Amino acid sequence: MIRVLLINETPLTCSAITSVLEEEADMTVVGCAHSPAEAVVLSAGCDVALVSTGLGHARALELVYLLKEATPRAQVLVLGLTESREQVLQFVQAGVTGYILAEDSVEDMVARIRSACEGHALVSPKIAGALMRRLGELARQASRPAATMGTNGDAGKDLTPRELEILALIAEGMSNRQIAGELVIEVGTVKNHVHNVLQKLEVNSREDAAAYLAMRQPIE
Repeated sequence: MIRVLLINETPLTCSAITSVLEEEADMTVVGCAHSPAEAVVLSAGCDVALVSTGLGHARALELVYLLKEATPRAQVLVLGLTESREQVLQFVQAGVTGYILAEDSVEDMVARIRSACEGHALVSPKIAGALMRRLGELARQASRPAATMGTNGDAGKDLTPRELEILALIAEGMSNRQIAGELVIEVGTVKNHVHNVLQKLEVNSREDAAAYLAMRQPIE
């Protein structure tokens, strides 16, 4: 039996999706959360978590990180995305198994839940191509000589996905408060992440961290 957790801001939508999924012989809905805090508590009992982008892009993205930390074995699907390369790649890097587009059918949703539970991801050729290009970028970064990466060429390998995201925002010149607003997290949490980034990169300032990222960008 596939145990599905729904995370949706609208109770009516939760009820409608629950009615659909409970009709499937191999699925049951273990709960419907309306907030990230409630979702994390209920996630322990699910195989697949269905996160709605109606929570807001930044909030839904943050929730994916929280769910993957709280219940690593659970598969996470994002419901309601547009097929934007940037949006999909952000969620993939956060740890989602797949996504359900706003224009997908009920049948598509059910199929993607089953695929996610099996550890498979259904993506369009457009997004598959974007993922392959992203993997190529990461491979080129990893293969660049240590001399081009500062005093500690391997430092960045220990950064978590969240720390990499923080590093990218630092490179854009954002303050801790601006980063907190962008990611919908506490300023204190940002400070902790920034401290960890500087420590892992073995640099003394945000400017040095930004310079590290710039050196790590693939050469066009």
